[in-house]
Amino acid sequence: QVQLQESGPGLVKPSQTLSLTCSVSGGSITTNDNCWNWIRQPPGKGLEWIGFICYSGSTHYNSFLKSRTSISRDTSKNQFTLQLMSVTPEDTAVYYCARWYSSGFTSWGQGTQVTVSS
Repeated sequence: QVQLQESGPGLVKPSQTLSLTCSVSGGSITTNDNCWNWIRQPPGKGLEWIGFICYSGSTHYNSFLKSRTSISRDTSKNQFTLQLMSVTPEDTAVYYCARWYSSGFTSWGQGTQVTVSS
C-alpha cells in the first residue's frame, strides 16, 4: 500500500517561495508508469492540479502556474518537492500530493494547510 505524507511550513509571507515535500512509502517513485502530483484546494473552491513529476523524471505543469512552479525529486529519499515562487494570498490552500497510476489517482496524502500572509 503506497502512502504519501506532505510536510512543510504552514505559513509563508507574500513574495516568498512556498516549498513542500511529499514523502512516499510502500513503493518507489521511480516505478514505471507512476506520476507524482501536487494538487491544491483554496478555501471555498474546488481542487486545482498544480503539476507532476513522473517515474522518468519528466515534469508537466498547470499552464496558469507554470511560470512560478518547479517540481523536483530526491530518489535516494523517495521524496518529491513542490516549489511555488512569488506567492500571494491567493495561493492560500490545502496542498495535497497524490500518486497517478493506471489512469487514476490511487493514493493521496492527508493534505497540509498553507497560508500566505504577512
